[in-house]
Amino acid sequence: MSETSYHPERIEPPWVQRWAQDDCWHPGEGRSGSSPYCLMMPPPNVTGSLHMGHAFGDTLMDALVRFHRMAGFTTLWQPGTDHAGIATQMLVERRLNREGTSSVKLGREAFVDRVWQWKEASEKRITSQMHRLGLSADWSRARFTLDPDLSRAVTEVFVRLFDDGLIYRAQRLVNWDPVLQTAVSDLEVVWSEQEGRLYHIAYPLEDGRGEVVVATTRPETLLGDVAVAVHPEDQRYRALVGLRLRLPLTERLIPILPDAMVDPTFGTGCVKITPGHDFNDYEMGQRHGLPAISILTPDGRLNDAVPSSYQGLNVTEAREQVVADLDALGLLRAVEPHAMRVPRGERSGAVLEPLLTDQWFVRTAPLAAPAIAAVREGRVRLVPENWDKTYFHWMENIQDWCISRQLWWGHRIPAWRTPDGQWLVGRDEEDVRRRHGLADDVALVQDEDVLDTWFSSALWPFSTLGWPHETPELKRFYPTSVLVTGFDILFFWVARMIMMGLYCTGEVPFREVYVTGLILDAQGQKMTKSRGNVLDPLDVVEGIEAEALLAKRTADLMQGSQREAIAAATKKAFPNGIAPHGADALRFALAQAAIPGREVRFDLSRVEAARAFGNKLWNAVRYAMRLEPPLSERKEPMALGIAERWIRAELNGVVAQVREQFAGYRFDLVAQSLYEFIWHRFCDWYLESSKVMLAGSDPALAAGSRATFFFVLEQTLALLHPLMPFVTAELWGELRRHLGLEPMDLSFAAYPEVNPATEDQEAQDAMAWGMAVTGAIRQVRSLYRISPAVRLEAYLQEMSAAESTWLEPLRGIICALARLDRLEELQGEVPAQAVAAAVGTMRIILPMGHLIDMQAETVRLDKQLAALQVEAARIQLRLADVGFRAKAPQSVVAKDEARADELRIQIEELEAHRARLMQLAS
Repeated sequence: MSETSYHPERIEPPWVQRWAQDDCWHPGEGRSGSSPYCLMMPPPNVTGSLHMGHAFGDTLMDALVRFHRMAGFTTLWQPGTDHAGIATQMLVERRLNREGTSSVKLGREAFVDRVWQWKEASEKRITSQMHRLGLSADWSRARFTLDPDLSRAVTEVFVRLFDDGLIYRAQRLVNWDPVLQTAVSDLEVVWSEQEGRLYHIAYPLEDGRGEVVVATTRPETLLGDVAVAVHPEDQRYRALVGLRLRLPLTERLIPILPDAMVDPTFGTGCVKITPGHDFNDYEMGQRHGLPAISILTPDGRLNDAVPSSYQGLNVTEAREQVVADLDALGLLRAVEPHAMRVPRGERSGAVLEPLLTDQWFVRTAPLAAPAIAAVREGRVRLVPENWDKTYFHWMENIQDWCISRQLWWGHRIPAWRTPDGQWLVGRDEEDVRRRHGLADDVALVQDEDVLDTWFSSALWPFSTLGWPHETPELKRFYPTSVLVTGFDILFFWVARMIMMGLYCTGEVPFREVYVTGLILDAQGQKMTKSRGNVLDPLDVVEGIEAEALLAKRTADLMQGSQREAIAAATKKAFPNGIAPHGADALRFALAQAAIPGREVRFDLSRVEAARAFGNKLWNAVRYAMRLEPPLSERKEPMALGIAERWIRAELNGVVAQVREQFAGYRFDLVAQSLYEFIWHRFCDWYLESSKVMLAGSDPALAAGSRATFFFVLEQTLALLHPLMPFVTAELWGELRRHLGLEPMDLSFAAYPEVNPATEDQEAQDAMAWGMAVTGAIRQVRSLYRISPAVRLEAYLQEMSAAESTWLEPLRGIICALARLDRLEELQGEVPAQAVAAAVGTMRIILPMGHLIDMQAETVRLDKQLAALQVEAARIQLRLADVGFRAKAPQSVVAKDEARADELRIQIEELEAHRARLMQLAS
């Protein structure tokens, strides 16, 4: 091997370059009679670079793809990127602002050109990251959501939906970002808790003979009120229903209405109704036939629908002015603190406003019904299955989908307005004229808006395969096999893909959906720039110096206190930066963390352990390089000892486990099974056992051991390849060269299959006994601190018939691993000054009293016992304090209780050990 030690930073880049140059991830034809297997890569936004969440999902997808490719499936992993309308436009706009210009100054065409330049640079960066992580997607088929063929598919779907009455234009309430001045989807709304105020405002009755008091957190929207509602069974206000109120600060009269939606326990039990600025009020207004008054401009200022003294004020200014005016009129009854949930734009950070605007909508109920049936009937299976309830709840309460955005970057809506204000839809302007019989001299103006990014993303599973054309890829790979995605977009993307797939193709877009959790840091917090806990996957893979990491984490933070806090935390956590760990280690650690659930905690220590795992495998292959390659059985007679039969049976068992775990999307169990088999059973036990066979006097057993070692090592590399492709491919190549075999990329080798012929319970039972005996002797050596250089004698007492049979073939292995000169069945009396250990009903007798300094050992044990007893007494005293239990957090009490139990067990073990020592001395 060219490298004497494991250096992933050296071996991985050449493989990245080789796989990229070979362009080798085409589907091909698989093996004879193979089935298709297709995954759609959730397209990352072209807004910068990949984060740890991308690395997590991509690792799991690549593991599935590599596993199925090796298992003989005709495999396609379709990659691509998303134009991410709002996010990308905002980033480019900010860059223009730093240059002293803006999108408005450039104009639409020039601005879009600038965004395309951003896209090209960002996409290259993202693709290079994916290559560096070892992702084996078919890069020759990479798609972008604004590619011409995908754009034609988007237009086709829009026209078909419109023709079927499933798309319409209307004025309705939407989430509005006053900074970006566009409608935004519910996914782009971030709710934050903040301290606000609840204002109690008097609304006088029309006749002046009383008032009702309304409680609101937004007094400025009073200017758009059209009614006050009370619960129909609220006795306090039943007599007032039907009367009218004078709306403060205006000349309008508004009615008092009954509505069961009102919560009589909130505030005063009277609710102001503002359909133009509240989603619940909008629904109530629709029920009662109330008008909706919009009082805001697109940039978040009060418009001419309010009295002139408020026009032009922003929301905060208007709130202050309205409260002051109400107070001056004697109508402000009370102001009290009140916790509020405030909606903010994910991209801009601005407080979002419900706003009445003219938008395009998809009528979703007719599309949702078949999508619900597809999951209920099992044509689409969600994994884990507990996500079914969430999916059904969302889909059964679905609202019409606002699909228009007031942006320039994206798919422009294929609708044209006539001089008389009529909207006409078509595939292009020529199609509109043909469909509606319009002459060339009739002026048509295309809608300035673009479609919601999720609209084009909803078509991703079939538009990337060539739909609406019947392409060979569409016929072969649609419906796709599985979608791997986060739970946070189960409704916004997954459900919409199912709806659109069924509508456009008549088939579901995928058979299964594996729903992943959200990547959190080791403390269970979401990774965000504001917290300073974001880990760039490539920083973990390639390493980063402390100064560069610090600059990276604080680059976009303007607040001095926040910068200082994040800088301090970064210096404490990474005083020397981050060492290079390699992509394999990151991938393996992410697979280990993929425990089903909403939260996936990522700890860098896992990556460090995974790198050590790669080093363990590296050293096992280095050892193999020192062995002569095995010959065929015809040239070299072979016999299999118990250890060889055992490891082959264990290999067969782990093959069955891993195949089943891949089928169940239990990547964590795949990683656990392979780690335990490779590190413990193969490297720790079999590798050391094989040395005994190779050094033995029986050439047939030595040949069998050598052949077994190479066979199991080869199979092990193949088993691990989907999770750690780089190191396994490198070692596979070294192994094949050593064995004199033709070069072959492990990526295209056959995945190990279950072989019933290697099942061997007798060998497994025997080896389990030998390992238990070895472990018991090692434990005694450790307990009495006997140096490994000192070889012992051991005698076995009360052996069963099977154990007597196993002793002879395993004697050499046990003696070598337990550092024994002699291992015999006990004949006669137990030797003096002997220590006993047990394996089942059998006793192991170790004459070793002469090796122990009784006085020094007794002093050491007494010191240990005294220290533990002092600590145990201190904790017990604290736990007995009623005041402590009442005031301390439950987590602190639980930690103390756990430590008390731990100390009790340690003290009992030390006391038992001391008693054995006294017995040995006597």
